[in-house]
Amino acid sequence: MTDVDVTEGTKDPAPPPGGPWGTRRAKQDDDVMSTTTESLPAAADLRRDTWIVTAVVVAAMALVAAVVGVGLGLRAVDESKHGGEEGTSASAPSSAMVHLSEFKLEPASVTVAVGGRLEIMNTGATAHNLAVKSTSLASPMVDPGGTQTLRLTDLAAGTYAIFCTIPGHEQAGMTGQLSVVNGSKASASSSPVTTHAMTAEEMDAGMATSIKAFPAKTAGLGGQTLAPKVLADGTKQFELTSKIVKWEVEPGRSVDAWAYNGTVPGPTIRVNPGDKVKVVLHNELPESTAIHFHGLITPNAMDGVPEITQAPVKKGETFTYSFTAQSTPAVGMYHSHQNAVKQVPNGLAGAFLVGDEPTPNGVVVAQRQLMMVNDSGTLGFTINGKSFPATAPIAAKLGDWIEVDYMNEGQMIHPMHLHGLAQLVIAKDGYPLPQPYNADTILVSPGERYTVLVHADNPGVWAWHCHILNHAEREDGMFGMVTALIVK
Repeated sequence: MTDVDVTEGTKDPAPPPGGPWGTRRAKQDDDVMSTTTESLPAAADLRRDTWIVTAVVVAAMALVAAVVGVGLGLRAVDESKHGGEEGTSASAPSSAMVHLSEFKLEPASVTVAVGGRLEIMNTGATAHNLAVKSTSLASPMVDPGGTQTLRLTDLAAGTYAIFCTIPGHEQAGMTGQLSVVNGSKASASSSPVTTHAMTAEEMDAGMATSIKAFPAKTAGLGGQTLAPKVLADGTKQFELTSKIVKWEVEPGRSVDAWAYNGTVPGPTIRVNPGDKVKVVLHNELPESTAIHFHGLITPNAMDGVPEITQAPVKKGETFTYSFTAQSTPAVGMYHSHQNAVKQVPNGLAGAFLVGDEPTPNGVVVAQRQLMMVNDSGTLGFTINGKSFPATAPIAAKLGDWIEVDYMNEGQMIHPMHLHGLAQLVIAKDGYPLPQPYNADTILVSPGERYTVLVHADNPGVWAWHCHILNHAEREDGMFGMVTALIVK
């Protein structure tokens, strides 16, 4: 468990000089001095006067102490009734537990004393962290099942927003409120919360369970080819409806996905170079949206960016995009360009393919597959809208050539790695490479598309996954961005 400390050096103010008795005591001492310097009476009188003065001073001190004590007592009673001044609370806890998951903080509101700490546990399926907005306080990334401690050293009393800093996670709901209240400062050496660490046997069992569940059945299948309506002039018209639907990412975990035609990814649009195309968007979302045809050459008015090339398509409205497909092959995507940081990670994306990429001489493609990856929003780490073990394997006959289009609609880079077989990269962003090259790991950045050929010449079941390890594996088994190639 890692601690994060921020020490900005505020100190409690020193008490006022003299205390509650300082001024009165000085005045009484002055009176005594004036009495004893006026004359020199007889010894008996002097002793008597000294005893009288001493008794008066002691009585005065006792009276002041009693008054102060009563005052403090009344103040304590008043604070116990009204909670004190400026948020003072002697009973505020020195720590609070916050659970992170997709995509929320539980509880959404926590209270700790000044100088306290937050104990963080990730109960979700992807990495998260916790930060205090408008400060430098932030925990490290917490892997699924992991814990961290975020110390709030010298964070002043007040109310703060807390959130996960991974792009898109705050917008998806990972935000809450932290109240820091005055009171006794929490001890910096307070014992941290302990959690159960998996044994080696438990870890093995978790891995075996996750693998045996693959491929798991879930409701919904995304990325399927959308049949057009062919108009009288030959135009291919595609109807897309954007709305929020329940989408099962993995067995038992359904999320509110923002989908085209109810699937994640949206249906795949395939046309030929030079085709006349219409895409009719019906917006049933609770907010405005639009469609941008990423990586395709279109007229400016059809580029799909609200307030730049068109007005936003408001809730309940319909907008028709009309253009002629470019004359060269293209590997493109279509996605929202309105509040895209929320709408796209939540699912508003699909593939748009124009023709076929040229292949090297002698290569005949037996099948073409799509791998659209995502990593945030309500979906989290997914391939084609599913998280392992619900991802779909690719099956091939020994000797077949498979064409795969990688598309990154997420907010992180993903090195896609295939075990046991080479990937021949033939195009980037739809542009054919003059010199194709072999690789076993392809680095796909947000917005990029890579087209690869895989020769299924090595029989077996081969793992295929993102090689950022906490996107694919954890202590209790595989999850997220993992699938397999089955060659037989």
